Amino acid sequence: MNGLLVIDKPGGMTSHDVVARVRRATGESSIGHLGTLDPMATGVLPLLLGKYTRLAQFFGSLEKTYTGTIRFGFATDTYDADGQVVGECVTVALVLEQVRSAAARFLGEIEQMPPPFSAKKIGGKKAYQLARAGEAPKLKTARITVKAYEVTAVDGDTAAFRMAVSAGGYVRSVAHEMGIALGCGAHLASLRRIAAGPFAIEEAIPLAEIEAQSEAVLEAGMPHPRALLPDLPAVTADALSLARLRNGAAVNLPEFGSAPTVKIFEGQRNLIAIGRRIAGTLFQPIVVLI
Repeated sequence: MNGLLVIDKPGGMTSHDVVARVRRATGESSIGHLGTLDPMATGVLPLLLGKYTRLAQFFGSLEKTYTGTIRFGFATDTYDADGQVVGECVTVALVLEQVRSAAARFLGEIEQMPPPFSAKKIGGKKAYQLARAGEAPKLKTARITVKAYEVTAVDGDTAAFRMAVSAGGYVRSVAHEMGIALGCGAHLASLRRIAAGPFAIEEAIPLAEIEAQSEAVLEAGMPHPRALLPDLPAVTADALSLARLRNGAAVNLPEFGSAPTVKIFEGQRNLIAIGRRIAGTLFQPIVVLI
């Protein structure tokens, strides 16, 4: 099965667990995701299936949008509700403007320290592997951009928020640092991804529904191949050009714009290759999907 599925990931499982279940449901062994979600988190998880896994590089680094809640009063070692309490537990009575004022400092470009329990690699090992072994991972800050961060409500010790953050940003770290800023400790209590780049929660399919549908129904519900990577023009190649493309040879195509990269189709739906313009209307395939 070739195509793209946007899953509404349930909580309590890793992104790898979701991929494994979709493999069983579809019979397709080659599946890759466009950005992991923590086990606690729910929401948008785009998956590329079959030969479309070769397109992952063209989706780039997707901006993510989340809604969720932060609980104040104590921190955890994972910076979220799945972790163990660290430090002192205190009773808090926060007001909306107070939390919004603390949140304002996280808007824009910031240097962020990833959580110790994260997939960041240190000397060939993931940080969470070192943390679980009792070591303190020597992490480095990363520059990220928080495009939007709105605290929408405060109820007792819990604040609700909406956030848009660049690829590589950790909402857990923001929650943890909010606790430091307010002097009371905090952790991420819940998280739902409502968008990953162009993929929105409204088009996401619950995992259980994926497992209940037939292959034909799933394929019919996937985005049309020409709708994927909308920034790349779609070009239809003739039989001779298709044969050359399959062998990795450059071909002339009926694309008279200035786009440096195009999607190359056989007919309306069969995506054959991604081509890079090398001169005029001459394109070299950089990824061949056969």
